[in-house]
Amino acid sequence: MDSSNFSQMPPVFSAPAAPTPNPTPNPAPTRSGANSSLIKTVVIVLLALLFIGSLLLAFYFYSEYQLVRTDVDSQIDVAVANAEHDLRLELEAEFTKRENATERTFAGPVDYGSLSFRFSKLWSVYIEKDASNGGDFVAYLNPDKVDPVSRDTINALRVTISTDAIDRVLSRYSSQVDRGELTTSIITLPTGETATRYDGSIDGTFVGSVVIFKIRDKTVILQTDATQFREQFDALINTINYNQ
Repeated sequence: MDSSNFSQMPPVFSAPAAPTPNPTPNPAPTRSGANSSLIKTVVIVLLALLFIGSLLLAFYFYSEYQLVRTDVDSQIDVAVANAEHDLRLELEAEFTKRENATERTFAGPVDYGSLSFRFSKLWSVYIEKDASNGGDFVAYLNPDKVDPVSRDTINALRVTISTDAIDRVLSRYSSQVDRGELTTSIITLPTGETATRYDGSIDGTFVGSVVIFKIRDKTVILQTDATQFREQFDALINTINYNQ
């Protein structure tokens, strides 16, 4: 090749290297992004508070439930105990009523008119004076047993057949009637004869009832010392019989 051709060729220049681009800086956080983070934080806090509140509320209701349950259980126990007590009293009353329905017959001295009446088999009889040698006939009746008799001893029934005239016996109660301590009435006995009845405070010692009537030349005095025996007292008065 001809060297002259090389001298005529234009010089070859290398292209300068392209400049290296600078890295793109991170964009500054926008306002909407900050708000989104705040909302998430608030929601998390609210959910946590709601969860804690739910736990506290559940604990409160559980405590209240336990208190109510304990109170209800106590009320049930009391109700059951009261029901058992009432049932026991009812059964005892029914038993006593059935037992009292079974009766015995009291029989006084034949010479004193053969006074008789029916009374509960649960009552015991104690004859203090049998009038075998004259004088008054005196007997006491009481449930189960008759306690030693004194002025203050309460008995379900006192039976006296007195040799005193009936007017004299009735006069013993007139002052108490005047003071309003006793009320008086006239009743009819099963025999058809009448009797005088007193109810109220007897001799300032007992609150009961007295029925007084005449047999021949004697005076019968039937007395209960307490109102608790009045029902049985009234029942036996309605079974009185005697010979005139």
